[in-house]
Amino acid sequence: MIPVQEQPEPTDFAQKVRKPGMAFLQQVNHPTNWENREYWRNALPALYQAYAGICAYSAHWIPNDTGVATVDHFIPKSEVPHLAYEWSNYRLTSLKLNGRKGSYQDVLDPFKLKPNWFTLDFPSLLIKPNPKLLAHQKEQVIATIKRLKLNDDDTCVQARQHWVLFFCAGCSFEFLKRHAPFIALELQRQNLVEMIASIMKI
Repeated sequence: MIPVQEQPEPTDFAQKVRKPGMAFLQQVNHPTNWENREYWRNALPALYQAYAGICAYSAHWIPNDTGVATVDHFIPKSEVPHLAYEWSNYRLTSLKLNGRKGSYQDVLDPFKLKPNWFTLDFPSLLIKPNPKLLAHQKEQVIATIKRLKLNDDDTCVQARQHWVLFFCAGCSFEFLKRHAPFIALELQRQNLVEMIASIMKI
């Protein structure tokens, strides 16, 4: 995970999302059923474009054709319903990581994250907390890694392996930076851009 710069609310957001959403909440103060009231889905195309298709939690590109991009309510709508229709509460995420986060609130907010809190180990491609962090900060990073299963599930590690091997095979660093910015930043930070192929034994 890397820091994400919050992007401005789209000009048509109020009309497409907030207005119908708040009208619903005026009728039902604390909904338990949001069926047919998922107006946040109207914001998904703009959210995808605003954040260049990069998942806020994996820091990988979500392909339009085969990936499933979703709107994650960072503060769960079950806890604070009036934020269900607020752009500032939305994070672009893959369906899988959105499901893992669910309504839990122990995941660090990429909008408030400081640089280099998460580090990437090569060649294992496991994500770890920066050893320079304070104890409570390390605990937050570890809790986020565990909640999202960033190391426990083969799909996440395999996705990182895909991008690293793709770069080793000849894709440009700029391409890697656009599609897997966390990996690119870690390669730069650790001065491994020119050495990664030998580290991965390619």
